Amino acid sequence: MKYLLSLFFALTVLSGSAWAQQGSPDALVQKVTDDVLTIVRQDKDIQSGDTRKAIKLVETKVLPYFDFHRMTALAVGRNWSKATPEQKKRLAEEFKKLLVRTYSNALTSYKDQTITYSPSKIDAAETDVVVKTEIVQPGSKPVQLSYALEKQGDGWKVYDVIVAGVSLVTNYRGSFAQEVRNKGIDGLIQMLSERNTQLETSNP
Repeated sequence: MKYLLSLFFALTVLSGSAWAQQGSPDALVQKVTDDVLTIVRQDKDIQSGDTRKAIKLVETKVLPYFDFHRMTALAVGRNWSKATPEQKKRLAEEFKKLLVRTYSNALTSYKDQTITYSPSKIDAAETDVVVKTEIVQPGSKPVQLSYALEKQGDGWKVYDVIVAGVSLVTNYRGSFAQEVRNKGIDGLIQMLSERNTQLETSNP
């Protein structure tokens, strides 16, 4: 659960109002993280296990700032080129649901974690950057987190999260590739759909 909670914070730190997307990505991370943590600490319903409320929070505060299409393509890897446009759409939809449900469940286990920020020098002309932070957990070792962001228009969107040196999209790639080898692209879509149904049933 600590691992999932760490992943959740990798998402929530990039949430916030539209104006917050302006400026450097590292400044965005620090500003919005403080705002989000304030909300979480004050929401007793989420801390008590209100999954539906946690999902709503993720959907409104996080989803607009993630490039799920690119994340899905990276997670599926070379098999992405084999998928039809409709299959790609379904894969992205199911992968997004999986991540939202996973992080929402983790959010309900929040226990006073705090964030520290690594100094960084990001050139204003860069369009693809990595922002490094660290989650400090009472009674446990800190967890290193890095966010890969791409500039899109006037704002930034996350396309990968690295937890303790492990890439989120790469972490899924092996199991996704195995499923495609065994049952094809449609089999992977079915697997993700079934997993989402299981999570919804176990955490209504």
